[in-house]
Amino acid sequence: MRPYVLLSVATSIDGCIDDTGAQTLVLSGAEDRDRVDRVRADCDAILVGAGTIRADNPRLVVSERRRTERIARGSPEHPHKVTVTASGDLDPGLRFWQHGGSKLVYTAAPAASRLRTRLAGLADVVDLGAEIDLGALLDDLGSRGVRRLMVEGGGQIHTGFLSRGLADEIHLAIAPIVVGQRDAPRFLNPASYPGGPTRRMRLAETRPVGDVVLVRYLAR
Repeated sequence: MRPYVLLSVATSIDGCIDDTGAQTLVLSGAEDRDRVDRVRADCDAILVGAGTIRADNPRLVVSERRRTERIARGSPEHPHKVTVTASGDLDPGLRFWQHGGSKLVYTAAPAASRLRTRLAGLADVVDLGAEIDLGALLDDLGSRGVRRLMVEGGGQIHTGFLSRGLADEIHLAIAPIVVGQRDAPRFLNPASYPGGPTRRMRLAETRPVGDVVLVRYLAR
């Protein structure tokens, strides 16, 4: 059984997830970061793309308080941490590998052997075959007991899940910022999405979280 897939993203008013500067643009405030921490703690696995790991060097963990809550309800202390890479260009010194619980790396056959050597003792490397197949990735996560997956980007990863009809829900946090840069990265890239531009998702919730607005859509 495939996991329920939740896409989580913070954007500017004009739909950007970052600017073009060297430092990562901070979009969420303290209240929204706490909300994200709570959603992470309620999931069995958290996924980010290799590009996000290289750019942001995230720890991608839940807070100590919510780790305690996970243990109290019989869950592992940490959700699985998952990434996807076609190239295999992942530095074993990044913080992603040094914190949290089990790590999974999904890759294509050409990079699998090299990654297993590079990440020996740090992560379980899963070969998806000739190319990255996100459906096969979800099947493998389901076989590992993952029932709820939080996908935190970046844009290529979000686009991949949504354009293939593999996303169940979107958490969109809109920050009171306008980036205004033509080349700034966006939440979604051009692609053929199920139903095209006439399809309307179902609105599940809107609410303020500090100075951002959370919008939850059901994608299928």
